[in-house]
Amino acid sequence: QVQLVESGGGLVQAGGSLRLSCAASGGTFSSNAMGWFRQAPGKEREFVAAITRSGGSAYYADSVKGRFIISRDNAKNTVYLQLNSLEPEDSAVYYCAARAGPLYYRSTYHAGDFGSWGQGTQVTVSS
Repeated sequence: QVQLVESGGGLVQAGGSLRLSCAASGGTFSSNAMGWFRQAPGKEREFVAAITRSGGSAYYADSVKGRFIISRDNAKNTVYLQLNSLEPEDSAVYYCAARAGPLYYRSTYHAGDFGSWGQGTQVTVSS
């Protein structure tokens, strides 16, 4: 299993942007599909975005489609999440996750679909 470390969270005003990074170590990064989830206080962890092993396909939750972009650099063992047009409702702890093997399209993904997790990075959007 890979070890994951997120960075890039912070405080931003509504309408602003952030870029989250997730650095992987200890495994074969390119063998893992990657995902981002988020969890707000009192709420369940929810799917945000996922990307296939090659980076050729990306999937998004409806709530972030058109605003967030997931990408990966297999040479740097890093996955990114670009957050644009942020809204206060996007405030949450954002978690990076890895899934060994392929990722097939589904309308959403669950935390149990991914086997390795980072510690999370806080994103706070002020109105």
